[in-house]
Amino acid sequence: MFNAVLKREAIHGAYPERLDSPAGWLDRAGCRAASPFLRWLRLARISNSRFVDTVASAASWAAGLTDEQIRGEALRLGINVRRSGFLDPFAARLFAIVREVAGRTVGQRHFDVQLIGGRVLLHGVIAEMQTGEGKTLTATLAASSAALAGIPVHIITVNDYLAARDAELMGPIYRALGLTVGTIVHDMDSGARRQAYTCDVVYCSNKELAFDYLRDRIVLGRDSARNRLQVERLFDVRPRADQLLLRGLFYGIVDEADSVLIDEARTPVIISGNTAGDAYEEQTYKTALSLAFQMEEKRDFSIEGRERAIVILPPGLERLAAMSKVLGSVWNRRRWREELVRQALAAVHLFIREKQYLIQNDRVQIIDEYTGRTMPDRSWERGLQQMIEVKEGCPLSQAVQPLARISYQRLFRRYLRLAGMTGTAREVRRELWSVYRLATTRIPTNRPTKRQRWPDRIYATQNEKWNDVVERIAQMHALGRPILVGTRSVETSERLSRLLAQSGLDHQLLNARQDAAEADIIARAGTRGRITVATNMAGRGTDIRLETEVVELGGLHVIATELHESRRIDRQLFGRCGRQGDPGTYEAIISLEDELAQVYAHPVSRMLPAWTFRTAQRSAERLHKRMRRDLLKLDEHLDATLAFTGKSE
Repeated sequence: MFNAVLKREAIHGAYPERLDSPAGWLDRAGCRAASPFLRWLRLARISNSRFVDTVASAASWAAGLTDEQIRGEALRLGINVRRSGFLDPFAARLFAIVREVAGRTVGQRHFDVQLIGGRVLLHGVIAEMQTGEGKTLTATLAASSAALAGIPVHIITVNDYLAARDAELMGPIYRALGLTVGTIVHDMDSGARRQAYTCDVVYCSNKELAFDYLRDRIVLGRDSARNRLQVERLFDVRPRADQLLLRGLFYGIVDEADSVLIDEARTPVIISGNTAGDAYEEQTYKTALSLAFQMEEKRDFSIEGRERAIVILPPGLERLAAMSKVLGSVWNRRRWREELVRQALAAVHLFIREKQYLIQNDRVQIIDEYTGRTMPDRSWERGLQQMIEVKEGCPLSQAVQPLARISYQRLFRRYLRLAGMTGTAREVRRELWSVYRLATTRIPTNRPTKRQRWPDRIYATQNEKWNDVVERIAQMHALGRPILVGTRSVETSERLSRLLAQSGLDHQLLNARQDAAEADIIARAGTRGRITVATNMAGRGTDIRLETEVVELGGLHVIATELHESRRIDRQLFGRCGRQGDPGTYEAIISLEDELAQVYAHPVSRMLPAWTFRTAQRSAERLHKRMRRDLLKLDEHLDATLAFTGKSE
């Protein structure tokens, strides 16, 4: 099937990708009716339980090969795998070679469960592997097999740090097989990116991939016919084909698939160009903020619903009109002044320093709510970025004009083959199937799990909560156990840091301010008596290794000081303990004043604290799912509406 799709798409254009056309209502109805059967059929094709035995039977053959013979056999098997459509006999022998090479180069041989996971990835399915089961190593099986078959592979993860780390750790395996490995990170120029994308296996973050894809779409426009591009090579000094970064979208393996394909899908990827700005524009923002500071919540405006939308109330509109009479110019235009003040109110009341953004080197840096990291050179649109810069007294950046946009849903549906792996997919397995046609299967653990959950501790106020958090940390520290404390923002992480300092508890702080020291902080987080306070940066992709004496003491203890809007993000934090059969414990210490309870919990549910957070999380998850669905519909509508203009995306 993959070969057929590959051939068909390669004929239609010089940029191989799957055609993404919105389904009609009849197609959608048919897909909904057939979905359970289609999902079962997809999983049935990979249910061969004898695959691991087949790999094991080839182990002695692979072990007897020299390094040079391994490269030759790997290339020969890669060709057979491509011709056979990834049938098991050839794939199993290729897996045996990759397993042998991994043992020789990085000192790690794939466990049997990782072989199962690799086979799942090779067949375009999401492998749900518990945290700590070695997803990074598992990906090398499918990536090597596809690359040896001549198929370019993208391994996509949630940030540059993990992309660079994984490429460095797994690079020796690929190179021993005769493959090339590339890495895409933020500060690379176009030439370096283009060179990296020519490699057999490329590690990159979802954001860098999306922006590079949009840059290519801008270069290609809607005329990407192979013949036209070949003619340009003959006659143009700088043909478009030479300006492209990617070679197309062949095979993508998405690490932390639920984060990339679900959580990140709430926000479209937009490439923008700078527009001219001047002193008058800066004064306009200052005036809007001045007006916003004079307006009172509930009297002049309200923050509506769980979407946290600013609504200017009728008295506020009258007050705004009266205040604008003496200002003249743009302020006489009702829609303009209302939009400007609405953005100013959002900048003041919804976007909080050290929660949604940081100030670094006199610049406003956006914080990714899912990873806890800053996003350099990303900005809010429609003047919000400039409004916040004026609020914080930072130099005003140029406003931006959108040039191209795409949602993550549409981008990843364009891969000819897509697979993924994550520790937390079961809550969103239906959405992964309905949007991406990606089935999900659970992979067993290599060793029995010893992770233990302690009961949640729920308090009425935040002060009570923080006092108990400090007391619990002191108790665990006295036992010599390392503690990882998860917080939702830079602000709360630093608040807890101050409380621990006042109590004389030595600790390490990891948030967006300490991203350069991340690797060192994580490396020490499993040592005896270590206290680490972290934002979501310590959630996905971090492997906290324990000292031997720590294992005997009961392992790592994880404390969540606030639950997230998604249960999956909490599970990622709790999954830092009890990895690979190690002991570990975790608990949540929370309060009814936490943001989740205040925004999403129904007033009636607050009478039963245990239910407050369960209903709040489910409510938030439903809201975010609707937002993702609405974004996809909007993206498809814009593409259809603007198609006649010839503009890309």
